[in-house]
Amino acid sequence: MPRLMRTVARTAVVAGTATAVSGRVARRQSDRFSDQQDAAANQAGQQAAPAPAPAAAPDTDDMLGQLKELGELKEAGVLTEAEFEAQKAKILGQ
Repeated sequence: MPRLMRTVARTAVVAGTATAVSGRVARRQSDRFSDQQDAAANQAGQQAAPAPAPAAAPDTDDMLGQLKELGELKEAGVLTEAEFEAQKAKILGQ
């Protein structure tokens, strides 16, 4: 009977140790997984920063006025065709 008690006690110690080690491993893996998720969420949050607001569209009347002035300067011979096209593209935002 003492031999049987020793075997039972040894089995209880081994089972208890295995349970403790198993729990510790599971906790460590859970913490590691949680840390990875937090890091991924932080990285995704940084990458998904909101885009800057689009620039306000220039006033159409203002653009038309500038284009008229350019046309007059071109007709008067002050601007060449290439200069006129470059300035027109700049005004139209192209």
